[in-house]
Amino acid sequence: MNDEKYEEAKKRVKELKDFYRNLITYVAVNIFLIVINLITSPDNLWFYWVTIFWGIGIVLHASKVFILKGKFLGKEWEEKKIKEMMEKEN
Repeated sequence: MNDEKYEEAKKRVKELKDFYRNLITYVAVNIFLIVINLITSPDNLWFYWVTIFWGIGIVLHASKVFILKGKFLGKEWEEKKIKEMMEKEN
């Protein structure tokens, strides 16, 4: 039981770490792109396209990590489906 809880906690920490790494990269790269865009072509702003579309990915990743927490196609979902299928067979 403790090993299972440890593994779940370890997996959760990895998910959080991956999200924060993604978020930090997003912020750093977008700051860099804003600076490059403003220096090279301040009359033609293009950086926001990257910010918007990558930002959508960040929001989806955040919802997976903080809101869904594995409920959608995760361990809880698997266990629920297994239980449903076992009940159908009886």
